[in-house]
Amino acid sequence: MAHPVLVVGMGGSLRTPSTSLTALRVAVEGAAAAGADTDVIALSRLDLPLYTAEHGVPPAARFLADLVYGADALLWSSPTYHGSVSGAFKNAVDWLALLADRDPPYLSNKPVGMLTTAGGVQGLQAINSMDFIVRALRGWSVPLVMAVPRSTRVFDADGNLKDRVVAEQLHGLGAEVTRAALQFRAEGTCDYAEGGLHGSVLGET
Repeated sequence: MAHPVLVVGMGGSLRTPSTSLTALRVAVEGAAAAGADTDVIALSRLDLPLYTAEHGVPPAARFLADLVYGADALLWSSPTYHGSVSGAFKNAVDWLALLADRDPPYLSNKPVGMLTTAGGVQGLQAINSMDFIVRALRGWSVPLVMAVPRSTRVFDADGNLKDRVVAEQLHGLGAEVTRAALQFRAEGTCDYAEGGLHGSVLGET
């Protein structure tokens, strides 16, 4: 019997509580419910130094690269800061340069689901940044994305998700990433990778 696909969530912010980390964990729960093995990389606990390869590779960066390389699919989550991803998230992604010499390199053949949280309504700008990064690293962006606006209405003061509809949509994103990973495993590609479909936002019509 084939082992389950591994979906790894990466993200969150450096603040406590982190709504983007809460949202990531809910999406990862959706992947698990769809049959995936899962893991979560909380950037606040990873404690990565700023990216540079001049002084060697720190253990945290090696751990990040190894876990991402071993994943069949990824879920990425960042708060929206000044119209883009957080510095902590971008720094973690920069360390994925360690995957340049792997076979296959970077994020080749990995579906990536993207989600953001925002105090306002500009979360899609951060998702656009993620999409460019996924393409640069040779991964595949899952067409459905999740931009959670006005986070104070969706999360309570302790960072817990209180909106059932948003929770269901996040679960759906996790399930879609799992479906894409299973299709890549069975066929070496997936329908949206072949068709070049453009993304759509969960919850919008």
